[in-house]
Amino acid sequence: MSWLIRLLAVMRKEFRQLRRDRITFAMIVGIPIGQILLFGYAINFDVRNIEAAVANQANTHLSRDFIDRLQQSQVVRISNYVATPEQLEEQLRRGRISIGIHIPVDFDRRLQDPARAAAHLLVDGADPTILGIVNRLSSMPMTSDSAAQTRAIEIRPYYNPEGRTAVNVVPGLIGIILTLTMMLFTAVAIVREREQGNLELLINTPVSTAELMTGKLIPYILIGLLQLGLIVGIGKLLFDVPVRGSLVDLYLAAAAFIAANLALGLFVSTVAKTQFQAMQVTFFILLPTILLSGFVFPFDGMPRVAQWLGELLPNTHFIRLTRGIMLRDATLMELYPEVLALLLFAVIAMTAAMLRFSRRLD
Repeated sequence: MSWLIRLLAVMRKEFRQLRRDRITFAMIVGIPIGQILLFGYAINFDVRNIEAAVANQANTHLSRDFIDRLQQSQVVRISNYVATPEQLEEQLRRGRISIGIHIPVDFDRRLQDPARAAAHLLVDGADPTILGIVNRLSSMPMTSDSAAQTRAIEIRPYYNPEGRTAVNVVPGLIGIILTLTMMLFTAVAIVREREQGNLELLINTPVSTAELMTGKLIPYILIGLLQLGLIVGIGKLLFDVPVRGSLVDLYLAAAAFIAANLALGLFVSTVAKTQFQAMQVTFFILLPTILLSGFVFPFDGMPRVAQWLGELLPNTHFIRLTRGIMLRDATLMELYPEVLALLLFAVIAMTAAMLRFSRRLD
C-alpha cells in the first residue's frame, strides 16, 4: 500500500501545480472548447452566399426573374449592380466579389437560341472550391418557361482556369508559415530573457521599452522577408504558382503582416511565464488562423459570426493581399483596406505589449 500512497502524493502535487499554472489550465479547458466550436459551428462545407455583382444589360422581366432564381439558390449573394462586364472584371480583380453575373442585351433572344449561352458567370477561379460550386449553377433552370430551361449558362473562370489546388494553396500557405514562425520567435523572446536572467541586465541599461521592443522586431522582419522569398521561389519552381503582380507590393504587404505577427508574439511573451506557455498560446492562436482566415474553407461560406472573428485575424487580410497580388495582378493601392487592417493590428498589439511589459517591470 505504500506505493499507492506515494503515487497519490505525486498525483496531488501535479494537480496543485496545474491549478497554480493558470495559463496551462486555461489551455486545457480552452483548446477542446475552441476546437469543438470551430469545427462544429464555424466550419461549414455547404458554401453559400458567395459575394456577387450583376451587370444586367437586358433589364427585362425574364432577366430579372433569372437574377431572382440565382439569389433563391442561396449560392450567391448579390451585393451590387454595375453597368458593364468590364466593371465586373475590375471588381473580381480587386477581390470585391467572387462571381460576376453578366446578362447580355439580347438575353431574351438568346433564351430561344440553343446555340448561344444566355448569360455568363465570371468566376474568381483561384479557389477551385468556388469554381466547383458555381459549375453546379450551369444546370439551374433559368426561367419558368420550360422551353428555355435548358439554355446554357457560360462559366468563365479567371486567374486559375485549370483549377489547380497549388495556385490557391501556396499564397495562403505563406501566411500560415509566417504566422507560425514569426509568432514563435517573439513569443519566447521576453520569456527567454527572463529565464536566462538577462532581463534584469536590460532593465539596468539606458534602453527604453520602445527601443527594446523595436530592436527585437526588426531582425525578425528581415528573417520573415527572407522566408517569403524562399516560399515564393519554391512555389514558382516546383508548382508553377505565378506572381502576376508587383514583387515590391508583395514584400511591402508581407512586411506589414510580419510586423503584426511579431507584435502579437511580443504581447504573448508578456503574458506567458515560461517558454512552454508561450508556445502553448501560440499554437492556440494558430488554430483559428488556419480555419477562419479563408485558407482552408472559402471565407464567404462561413457563418457570419465566424467571418467577424476571421476579420480580427491578420492572416485573413494577408491571404487576400497575397492572392490579389500574386494571382490577380492587383496593386497595393487597390487592396489598401487590407493593408490598413494589418497596420492597425500591429499598432494595437505593439502598444498592448509595451504597456504590459512596463507594468511587469514595475
